[in-house]
Amino acid sequence: MASLSPQMKQVIGEQKLGFVASVDADGGPNVSPKGTFLVLDDEHFMFGELRSPNTVRNIAERPKVEVNFVDPIIRKGIRVKGDAHFAPSGSEEFVELEPQFREVWGELCDILGGIVVIKVEKAAPLSSPAYDVGTTEEELKEQFLTYFTQLHSN
Repeated sequence: MASLSPQMKQVIGEQKLGFVASVDADGGPNVSPKGTFLVLDDEHFMFGELRSPNTVRNIAERPKVEVNFVDPIIRKGIRVKGDAHFAPSGSEEFVELEPQFREVWGELCDILGGIVVIKVEKAAPLSSPAYDVGTTEEELKEQFLTYFTQLHSN
């Protein structure tokens, strides 16, 4: 089993948005963005279930998931693989975990269907191939800040 390094915890905390890949009934990938991630401890992280019936169903039947977190400006992030399980709203586990969500997400917790907890089995950094050819983080940052600013100024 792997654990989340301090840097990985920081990425999850800063990015919040992660892309969860679960496996559907046909054995195919099901990727869904989730925006309520929190680190539980060195070996677990979690997200609040909102509009995720396919992800929850897939996890119940096939618990293996991968989650990617990427900073879209500097094009670096992490990928984490592990087994997930669902703690439905009202369950003992949900009641234990919910205060941590409420501290960060406030009233959003009132509409959670539950909490998905992921046990870390593998965790690794990821980065853009642009770094392989010598592009610096500062150059990517400038490029993508300009891009996103122009994209959203229309």
